[in-house]
Amino acid sequence: MSSKPTSTNPQDYDILIRRWGEDGYASYCPQLEEMIKGTAHVEVEEAMKKRILEHIASLSSQGPRTT
Repeated sequence: MSSKPTSTNPQDYDILIRRWGEDGYASYCPQLEEMIKGTAHVEVEEAMKKRILEHIASLSSQGPRTT
């Protein structure tokens, strides 16, 4: 499993949305390796945008990374 990205620019994260089943949608962010399922295109898109912003906020709260 790869490590999570460290970019704080939301534009560096892709959101892929696909029809899922008869009446559902799924959004996927390859950089975070996460999927969110729901019943509306906008619902899953907004949920993934929120998840990306949460990830970026968690990077800020962790402080600078040292190697």
